[in-house]
Amino acid sequence: MFTVTLIAAPFEKTLDLVLIEALRNAWGGNEIRWLAQNEAAEFEVPVQPDNQWSVWQDMQNLRIDLIVQPSAGRRKKMLLADMDSTMIEQECIDELADEAGVGDRVKDITARAMNGELDFDAALTERIGLLQGLPTSIIDKVLVERITYMPGGDILLRTMKSNGAYAALVSGGFTAFTARVGAHLGFDENHANNLLIEGDHLSGKVGLPILGKQAKVDQLEKITTKLGIPESDVIAVGDGANDLGMLHRAGTGVALHAKPSVAAQCDVRINFSDLRALLYIQGYAADDFA
Repeated sequence: MFTVTLIAAPFEKTLDLVLIEALRNAWGGNEIRWLAQNEAAEFEVPVQPDNQWSVWQDMQNLRIDLIVQPSAGRRKKMLLADMDSTMIEQECIDELADEAGVGDRVKDITARAMNGELDFDAALTERIGLLQGLPTSIIDKVLVERITYMPGGDILLRTMKSNGAYAALVSGGFTAFTARVGAHLGFDENHANNLLIEGDHLSGKVGLPILGKQAKVDQLEKITTKLGIPESDVIAVGDGANDLGMLHRAGTGVALHAKPSVAAQCDVRINFSDLRALLYIQGYAADDFA
């Protein structure tokens, strides 16, 4: 069996029962279950629909996310999450660059790297070089004044952890940020790159080895081995090209508000909902949220 999940843009509550019934009937589905009234619903179908992606495009025009996945094993025991533009709404290095007066240049490199157009390690090294001499006090300033959390992240963490799941934050960003973000949201562990310091200023260098695409896969392997669970029990979420390795290896890989070239390589794409969507696709209803 396969589960079809439809999720409207947050709080717009535009999901209509007539629409769901029409799709359920066309695909020979079972009983409809509301996860959140007029916002998220699901039903099962016996086979994966041949026209899934054409219907997905129709739903996109209505600002509705459509996911079709195997029903068995969709509730996961571990969350593996990217940080920048995933658990938070910004790219930390871009915010630091704004403070350094090189924001436009760094943002262009960041966008190209996240879209897979540039080598991640080289792009990170180049961007960090542009931050040389920035006082370390800027990190706290950025955390307080510029960083905002992706809606639904706190609910996602609380709900999964209250149901026994483990949560790891794995970022191509920096430990100075993942430590604070991870602690705030309740992640069990966090991994990222180290900004090297000279005195009380950034040196313009990053500690080696750089945590990039392969390092995220390595952490997936390491943590699941430590927990004694298969990779199929992991739900991973990210938005950039350096997340694709872990998104493909995890049992469920979610491209959240992802770059188009990244989303095109993932079967689970969330373009309109927030992080609560990761609960809906696991079968949690809003009444189950912690």
